[in-house]
Amino acid sequence: MQVRLLKEIIGSIAGPSAIGLVDLLYGKKNVNEFIIAKKMKLNINQTRNMLYKLADEGLVSFTRKKDRKNGGWYTYYWTLDTTKSLANLRTIIENDISSLQSQLGTRKNERFYHCSNCDLEMNEENALLNNFTCPECGEVFVLRDNSEFVKRFESAIEKRKEQLAVVEQELGLLYKKEDSVRQRRFKAEAQKKKTERALRRKARIATVKPSAKRPKKASSKRASKRRGS
Repeated sequence: MQVRLLKEIIGSIAGPSAIGLVDLLYGKKNVNEFIIAKKMKLNINQTRNMLYKLADEGLVSFTRKKDRKNGGWYTYYWTLDTTKSLANLRTIIENDISSLQSQLGTRKNERFYHCSNCDLEMNEENALLNNFTCPECGEVFVLRDNSEFVKRFESAIEKRKEQLAVVEQELGLLYKKEDSVRQRRFKAEAQKKKTERALRRKARIATVKPSAKRPKKASSKRASKRRGS
């Protein structure tokens, strides 16, 4: 499911030819750009252009290393950010729904006039300015039935909402997984700090010099002899 959604967002941003990037990057880290270019049968500049477009949207990240064997040029290694990609797709779908709802409201609340000869449409205000006559052919405008448009927009909205629900579900799973990783990392760091504190405490105790022994008190018999002498 995630792969299909990722292909949708990658294709919408970098074009259909970039969809193959998902198969090469999904679930992997730091993939050599020359390997990507070779498998996609593209030159390195074409490959980088696609990846740069995705990087501008925060969908991929890269590290670079100097290749001393090939003249010291930098080679880039790419990683796909699945969470950011799906979050970006969610934003796109939400914007689509908002746009479709706006168009639906327009079709429900306004009247439109149509010229069948020129396939030209105007809202009522513009049709009035043209005396309800097509400026192209002079044919009288006909009031358009908006019911078909209403059905089309309602269907499109419903479909995008279903897609949004799927994306939200996948994002929920990713966020839960990332939170679990963060919790484990936090516990490991806390345990590490606890161990380090214990070692430092033990080291301090070991370096403290033992206090000098006090001289023993003379026995009472020897004290008596000294008094009697």
